[in-house]
Amino acid sequence: MVRAIADMIITGAMQPGERLDEISLANRFEVSRTPVREALSQLCAIGLVEREPNKSAVVTTVTQQHLASMFEAMAELEGICARLSAERMTVDERRMLEAEHKASARLVHRGAQDEYESHNTEFHTRLYRGAHNDHIFELVTQTRARLAPFRRAQFRLPGRLLRSYEEHDAIVMAVLRADAMNASRAAYAHVATVSDASIVFARDVGSAQ
Repeated sequence: MVRAIADMIITGAMQPGERLDEISLANRFEVSRTPVREALSQLCAIGLVEREPNKSAVVTTVTQQHLASMFEAMAELEGICARLSAERMTVDERRMLEAEHKASARLVHRGAQDEYESHNTEFHTRLYRGAHNDHIFELVTQTRARLAPFRRAQFRLPGRLLRSYEEHDAIVMAVLRADAMNASRAAYAHVATVSDASIVFARDVGSAQ
């Protein structure tokens, strides 16, 4: 439900300022009000919804500036994770990263957007864990959670699956060579590209006001 509502907000099906009525949403998704309330709470934490005390939740305005600032932080954190992964990943961790990356080529060939999205999440999680730093892992996963709807939206753009795979390839090759500097650069560039792709949706939402 979090994903469904987030996607409607990102794509403009729900506009900034629009009231999110729990009863209407419960009827729409054929669930009780409890999961709706929980979903709205999570969307508030992400920043897509806001709610004042004793008032209904409403769709918030996602500005390009705010989104860009979050992606800037994400790029720095991912660059750190890739650098540390290149230095610290075990042999088995590197083999698994490479194997799963190569397997994802089939998803790109089939245009399997949803499956590739799941792979993408797992790919980045492996990089975060490969850094072997619990504090950084917590920071990067929290930041990723706030950006998840926008990172997911990028795959709606034509050709994005293939470009994402190619960007992943540059990261993987650097990690396998234990090339920390280029792993960091590739990861930073990858998130910067995701930011450019995703900000299209912030622009669309903002311009629809």
